[in-house]
Amino acid sequence: MTPEPRKPPQDAVTVCHLRLGIGSVGIALPVVLVVGHLVAARRLTLLDSLSSYYHTEMRDVFVGSLCAVGVFLIAYRYRRPDDALGTVAGVLAVAVALFPTTVGAPAGTTSHSDRMAGVVHQVAAGALFVLLAAFCLFLFTRPDRVGVPPRPSAVRFYRVCGALILAAIAIALASTQLPPDVRHALKPVLWCETVAVFAFGAAWVAKSDALFRATEPTDGIDADPGSRPVAPTPS
Repeated sequence: MTPEPRKPPQDAVTVCHLRLGIGSVGIALPVVLVVGHLVAARRLTLLDSLSSYYHTEMRDVFVGSLCAVGVFLIAYRYRRPDDALGTVAGVLAVAVALFPTTVGAPAGTTSHSDRMAGVVHQVAAGALFVLLAAFCLFLFTRPDRVGVPPRPSAVRFYRVCGALILAAIAIALASTQLPPDVRHALKPVLWCETVAVFAFGAAWVAKSDALFRATEPTDGIDADPGSRPVAPTPS
């Protein structure tokens, strides 16, 4: 008689769902902001950055999505390094939402305190992206809690996502040296932020076992498929 498959422990299910929630919101955010603004404005227009959508009718979506990601990251619990980095990243995500950028604000409407909030926004956003890249490059590529390493294809995927995030940060910083009219025409920060957010979201969705599914999670509970040994087939 074939034994009935054992259900994954509740802790494993929670970790998987948190990873999926973080990744799904991240992937959806750029699409919802851009498309929502296009529909509301009734014309084809792109802003200079994702954060600029705070100053449009998409403000609530921007703030709500980042706060949701922040809460998910703060609630995320797996191992000590993951817990610490997740909590810091969650606080940074909430800071990015609550301290708006001045980019895209109507001319003449920003005060000194608004500009200070914009500085906090930029620092928090940069630090957040660096931590999200660290998750992809260093935490997601480790063996799980019972010592089984993730499959090589998954490791390569996480490393590519981490590298894309870091490359996007570097290009966005370099683009500040371009003339303002060129930046406004090409919108490099918007595209770099979009790539970085997509990469971070894809990595978290993959880590939730939604892409590299192999078997149901076991008590080892890393949701990374490929991180679990396959039971031998009875002869």
